[in-house]
Amino acid sequence: MKKAVFSIIALCLIGIQGSFAQKKYEANWESIDSRPIAPWFEDAKFGIFIHWGPYSVPAWSPKGTYSEWYQYWLQSKSLFGNGKFTGTEVYDYHVETYGPHFSYYNFGEQFTARNFDADKWAKLFADAGAKYMMITSKHHDGFTLWPSKEANKTWGFPWNAKDVGAKRDLLKELEVAVKKTDVKFGTYYSLYEWFNPLWKKDKEKFALEHTHPQFKDLVENYKPDLIWSDGDWSAKPETWHSPELLKWLFNESAVAESVVVNDRWGDGARFNHGGYYTTEYQSELDGSKPWEECRGIGFSFGYNANEDSWDYASDRTLIYLLLNVVSNGGNLLLDIGPDANGNIPPIMQDRLLAIGDWLKVNGEAIYGSRKWERACQWSKKGKKDWKPEGAHYLPADFILKQTIDPEPGYGVREIFFTKKGEDVFAIVPKWPKETLVIRDMKATSTTEITLVGTDLKVEFVQKGKNLILKVPNLTPDELPSKYAYSFKISNVVK
Repeated sequence: MKKAVFSIIALCLIGIQGSFAQKKYEANWESIDSRPIAPWFEDAKFGIFIHWGPYSVPAWSPKGTYSEWYQYWLQSKSLFGNGKFTGTEVYDYHVETYGPHFSYYNFGEQFTARNFDADKWAKLFADAGAKYMMITSKHHDGFTLWPSKEANKTWGFPWNAKDVGAKRDLLKELEVAVKKTDVKFGTYYSLYEWFNPLWKKDKEKFALEHTHPQFKDLVENYKPDLIWSDGDWSAKPETWHSPELLKWLFNESAVAESVVVNDRWGDGARFNHGGYYTTEYQSELDGSKPWEECRGIGFSFGYNANEDSWDYASDRTLIYLLLNVVSNGGNLLLDIGPDANGNIPPIMQDRLLAIGDWLKVNGEAIYGSRKWERACQWSKKGKKDWKPEGAHYLPADFILKQTIDPEPGYGVREIFFTKKGEDVFAIVPKWPKETLVIRDMKATSTTEITLVGTDLKVEFVQKGKNLILKVPNLTPDELPSKYAYSFKISNVVK
């Protein structure tokens, strides 16, 4: 009898899985938005963004701006970001450095990637504890890291890494290397291109005759686990025919049943349609929908030789940023900018490896976790959520002001929380002195508390609504990790 019951259950499960796999999506947002996001994405928590292309050759823009926008700054003589600008800074730099007649398109030949070693990159991503990565297969300048016939056709000259500069299919090399690891392979893809002649002449024709076939070529030949669309502000989804493109992706493509996508599919789609929600140089969302915050280790996404060491976020800052995002139910997509030769700057490698070291100890509190009933515990005194005034993009060090270095009159996030099953993790940005008071948490008769990364059991008492941990007296050398420490608390109630 038991065998029969188990057989029926198994058949039902197979039927459910089969119906999910066979579901056909329609070219409308109601249908597209009904597609679930693969659970592995919410479990991943940490990914690595890579901006790499011809803009990596000049590798320059004023501090507080994106160097990967070099072509746009150059040709439009405009600039925006954090700071005050005349608008001509990049143009003036370009003329002084390369001369007035040197075209941005000449950087394609100089984008040699001669030191690029895909296996070394992939190993770094894995050692950093990242569960996925995302590379700019094509940014807004239209240059592709793979041999795209559409790129050459609409531009009227070779404009891809296989035909100029590197003379290699850089995307394929990276795909092969990453797929040897447990890291998921993702491709960033810009829907539009600033100065493409066809885009400037006929936007809808550009979408249907350039973007759609190029996108399909990318998907079919490189089979990404994730697709990070961008350039969404430039036209409505109807102009891009995004629902039709996503219908093809989810029904007919080689990755139909597995691919994860974001929300940038046309002006007005972000935070409303598509897949997971994306923020950029922001703080946090409420976690009601899978989401991801992206930002650079420095300020720029692309490599910017104009940035100094102090312009890069410290490993402490990056770990706190990760905690803030994960405690709110999101993923952190942290960007690096390799140089034109394919070298990842040592300072970026150092930061990634520091995160990896922290995750080796505290990963249990991060990977696979979800948002608890509250993301953090604020100090009792002081205003919450300090932010700098007048910044277009939120600088990384805001999180230091909200944790260990508050501005006068402001409180701090004393504890970050995550949950996994019946366990709650209380992660503190600095080691407590003698006791740690967690407000509005009640232990049960089966509650146990351990210090993650050790075999130490932590004593505790319940005082009213507060759970008070008697923190062990450890020397700096005895602490399991640097900068933040995780307490695993089992079987508690509100």
